[in-house]
This record gives sequence, C-alpha cells and structure tokens, in this order.
Amino acid sequence: MKNDIRYIQIAVNLAKKASKKGDFPVGALIVKNDKVIAKAYNTKERKNNAIHHAEIIAINRACKKLKTWHLEECTLYTSLEPCMMCTGAIIQSRIKRIVYSNANQNFGAIENQNNKINKNVEVIKIENKENLILIQNFFKAKRE
Repeated sequence: MKNDIRYIQIAVNLAKKASKKGDFPVGALIVKNDKVIAKAYNTKERKNNAIHHAEIIAINRACKKLKTWHLEECTLYTSLEPCMMCTGAIIQSRIKRIVYSNANQNFGAIENQNNKINKNVEVIKIENKENLILIQNFFKAKRE
C-alpha cells in the first residue's frame, strides 16, 4: 500500500504536466517488479488525437520496452479512473492490477465494467485530494 501511494503521487505529478501544457490532467505509469517501466500524461489536446490518453501512451511505451504486449506482471497507476477505451486497452494488454486515484464521473469505466469484463483484474482506488483539486481547477479555467 505504501508503494501504491507513492506511485499514485507520481501519476498525479504527471497529470500536473498535462495540465501545464493545456491538456486534461491525467497521468499514468506502469510498474513491474517495483520498477517504473513506462510513464505518460494526456496529450490529446496538444496532439489533436482522441486516443492520446495517458494510459494508452503508457501501455504503448511499456510494450515497446518489454518487447511484448503481455503485461501480466505489471501494475497500471493512473490519476483518474480509466475510460472505456483505456479499460479495453488495459484488458487487452493483460494487466492484472490497476490502481487509480479519483473516480471519473462522466467517462469512468473500470469500476462499472470490471466484474462484467474481466474478473481477474484487481482494482484499487486511492483517493488523492491534490488530484481532485487539479481536475476541478482545469474545468474552472475552461469555464472562465
């Protein structure tokens, strides 16, 4: 659990980078044997590409680094509950453990779909107030 909190904080720090660059603040990293093998943050706005979510980019980088799409021994940490697209990529890559920070009220899919799609995925939620404030500030700035 201590390492989970540390890795979630790294994901939140990555989300801050996305926010500073004008993207929706989500950060993700993939850890294998307590070693970070890939990390990313959202670049959808900057790259004008709908699939440039932090989780997708991190999975892509992990697959390249490990030279396989089988990520069974990895944990994905993300600052926000994954959407349906990212949930599909997580399941396809065989990731067995997901730790996320805050619920995604509009597009979150991991909690709703976990029992239906894949009963072998362990899902852990660790609330991070700093991340929640980051998301709220992002939307507040958009409305101004």
